[in-house]
Amino acid sequence: MFIKQLYTNCLSEAAYFIASGGEAAVIDPVRDIDAYLDLAKEHNVSIKYIFETHFHADFVSGHLDLAAATKAPIVYGPNAETEFPVYLAKDGEEFKIGEVTLKVLHTPGHTLESSCYLLSDEQGAPHAVFTGDTLFVGDVGRPDLFSGNLTKEELAGLLFDSLNNKIKTLPDSVTVYPAHGPGSACGKNLGPDTYSTIGDEKRSNYALLAADKDEFIQAVTTDLAAPPSYFPVNAKINKEGYDALQAVMEKSLRPLSISAFKERIAAGALILDTRNANEFVDGFVPGSISIGLEGRFAEWAGSLLPFDEEIILVTAPGKEEETIVRMARVGFDNVTGYLEGGYETWVNAGEDRDLIITVEADELAMDLPHDENLVVVDVRKPAEYADGHVKGALNLTLSDMADPGNLADFDDLHNLYVHCQGGYRSIIACSMLKREGIHNLRNVNGGFAKIKEEKGIEIEKEKNVLN
Repeated sequence: MFIKQLYTNCLSEAAYFIASGGEAAVIDPVRDIDAYLDLAKEHNVSIKYIFETHFHADFVSGHLDLAAATKAPIVYGPNAETEFPVYLAKDGEEFKIGEVTLKVLHTPGHTLESSCYLLSDEQGAPHAVFTGDTLFVGDVGRPDLFSGNLTKEELAGLLFDSLNNKIKTLPDSVTVYPAHGPGSACGKNLGPDTYSTIGDEKRSNYALLAADKDEFIQAVTTDLAAPPSYFPVNAKINKEGYDALQAVMEKSLRPLSISAFKERIAAGALILDTRNANEFVDGFVPGSISIGLEGRFAEWAGSLLPFDEEIILVTAPGKEEETIVRMARVGFDNVTGYLEGGYETWVNAGEDRDLIITVEADELAMDLPHDENLVVVDVRKPAEYADGHVKGALNLTLSDMADPGNLADFDDLHNLYVHCQGGYRSIIACSMLKREGIHNLRNVNGGFAKIKEEKGIEIEKEKNVLN
């Protein structure tokens, strides 16, 4: 028996490859499927099944492309309704992969169709459970996403029953393989690891320690931050289907000359620059939005960019294909090309450029007492802001900037000093402000991590941590 976790960092997503006796199964694949096909070839096995734990909201699954490439059936648990052929498994149904077995455990709560898959080894002993978004390391799946007509409290009640009747009853030694790790918005606060055991979770997971159903419901429905705006889009794509990734690449991976690039801009295309944020601040094509590949790229792209408008790219040389694939993972099929030769070509042609002024935290400290028009714009999440922020700072989260109406109160009199925790999000924010015609701004290098070290800047906390 061979098990491999394939982890996609910018999505905090874990897919799984299981092989035994010349056969294999893949659980929760991402949209680019080459890694699974390569593993099958490496281990000389054929992919027999593609298992989905639920309709994912935070990424586009690779189930359709992988099924087309392998002829393997796509398996969902009970209650899944799709617009493409799938095999609907019954609760308790078993599937053989070589000499091992996967058993379906229907575990509604995160979503109604959510199911876990219990892997038994060659001797029939429970070995691991693939829990999807039902159980994470240190957390459980949030019950407020896609519930039909059920409230989050009703779904949380179902989740309590699923965990207590199907998961906590497994042997403590069983390995827990969830669909997500730290940073995922599919739970409240996932732990730092990407796998665990039933025993460890029973001892330390706050949700599994709840004394009764009422306490559990209260615990898992309190302090839920708003889910990223692209979640409904991705869930819909996963239920209804999508174009093959190869077709997306053929449409998107097209070099554009400067003249063709400018024609697309004139036609209304949005420019996405995926170079490192520190390169972007030194110069960029005017109107570009910066989302660097080095951060949580896919999540921020999904949260901030339109799915129904044309997008053209500026990337670091050689990063064009990676950018398009990572965008496709969250459902973007609307990229129509990239600037051939990248930003250097734009500069060498003498085209207009823009930049973002970056200052150190000590300059903010010097300017704060003397500039009555100075506005500190903190783009971190409300909970981060509540835990400590510059006194008087405006908390305008980066995700809220997707709505231009939230930027309407700024004018030319304001001197904006924009920061996040470390610098990645604030540069995205500055690019979005500039795109809306707000240019009197500075990015604070190093973000709040550096700001709080300055003795001349007063830091305050909220009495209650915000949602």
